[in-house]
Amino acid sequence: MRKFSLDEIDHQILDILIENARTPFTDIAKRLVVSAGTIHVRVKKMEDEGIIKGSTLILDYEKMGYSFISHVGIYLSKTSKTKKVVEDLKRIPNVTIAYITAGKYNIFCKIRAKDTTHAKEIIFEIDDIDGVSRTETMISLEESINDKTRLMHSIFREI
Repeated sequence: MRKFSLDEIDHQILDILIENARTPFTDIAKRLVVSAGTIHVRVKKMEDEGIIKGSTLILDYEKMGYSFISHVGIYLSKTSKTKKVVEDLKRIPNVTIAYITAGKYNIFCKIRAKDTTHAKEIIFEIDDIDGVSRTETMISLEESINDKTRLMHSIFREI
């Protein structure tokens, strides 16, 4: 797989888009003192190369009443059940992230709930999935780091 070369303008574009993916190209162009067409061409090129894959919308779950976060480690009765269990997890909307893992758990996921009672209901729903032998739950007290830019800058230094 070949590496795509990014220059300083590309890095600055990515910085701005990571901060707010909805920033208009004209605003980015003004900040970087280049044409909007240049921004459009560079973003399109990064999309074509697979460096940029879509954009995201960040919701304030706390304002919507879903501030309770927990992480659930899932043990499976058989690893051959992994695909089926992941498909069943996709049917539970409160499971926002799921990783197939090596190590202590077969699957590790993040859930969002209204409160502890609601989280308990979700965890019981996970426990009821065929192939899940047991779960371990960790309650998140605070999200201390959620920073994509530090990793991005570290990658920039490498390429």
